[in-house]
Amino acid sequence: MQRQSDPMTPYEQIGGHRALQTIVDDFVQRVTSDTMIGFFFRAVDIERLKVLETDFAAAHLGGPTRYKGRPLSVAHGPHRIMGGQFNRRLKILEQTLQDHGVEKSVIDVWLAHNEELRAHITRDAPNECIGPEAGPHE
Repeated sequence: MQRQSDPMTPYEQIGGHRALQTIVDDFVQRVTSDTMIGFFFRAVDIERLKVLETDFAAAHLGGPTRYKGRPLSVAHGPHRIMGGQFNRRLKILEQTLQDHGVEKSVIDVWLAHNEELRAHITRDAPNECIGPEAGPHE
């Protein structure tokens, strides 16, 4: 139990489960309908995805929920997710959080946590575009 003198967790700062669920529902809708990355979700159970995303976010934001899904490297391993696609998801998340009035400090924590997971999702470096090596221009 949290004492009154303890600082609020990011989970509490956004308003707890109901607010988190609203944010995640909007985020999942945006991601799954996005022209760049939406195709990844064609065969996904969207309601299950919302539950997993909500639990995952709650767990890392200091909520009482534990994430019970597969490890991220297992869940995303079969898909060739490029760095740019990973970045697109982060941008959609950032925009969704801003649109819901989430405090910048919470957005920063949320995005940093997602960035820490990059190696579990894609082999591309943060600003790397995998492709043919650029040779000297003649």
